Amino acid sequence: MSQELLKKVDALGLKENVSKFEIGDTVNVHCKILEGGKERIQIFNGVVIAKSGGGPREMFTVRRIVNGEGVERKFPLHSPKIAKVEVVRSAVVRRAKLYFLRDRVGKAVRLQERRVERAVDETAKASKMKRGKKAKAAKRAAKEAAAKDAAKEAEK
Repeated sequence: MSQELLKKVDALGLKENVSKFEIGDTVNVHCKILEGGKERIQIFNGVVIAKSGGGPREMFTVRRIVNGEGVERKFPLHSPKIAKVEVVRSAVVRRAKLYFLRDRVGKAVRLQERRVERAVDETAKASKMKRGKKAKAAKRAAKEAAAKDAAKEAEK
């Protein structure tokens, strides 16, 4: 009974739309800050070097270099003070914690970027081709995709 009650309380503290990011990603963390009576958003940019916890207690650590000094901040993932987390770039890492970056200086801090293949838009692909059988097939596929999208919009 008490475990079920704890799970219900934990579920209340969870955000529904949490950004997906991994360790080694360079992220922009949009933090809500209260100054006097006004609320503004401040962006903290850096590399995610650690994640810890789970559920509503999940935290992540972001590290950046400011004026030659390393600055780290720990953020609660499900906090209402965090507006959103944007992934700027992803990196190839083979560790769960990147604490070794604390000892590195200058270019040695950089991580190798992860290459991600992007889905090619059918219309962009068709517009590049000028003539021939493949061009006609690509244009036909683009028109069919546009017609399907229009049909989905009409249903809504």
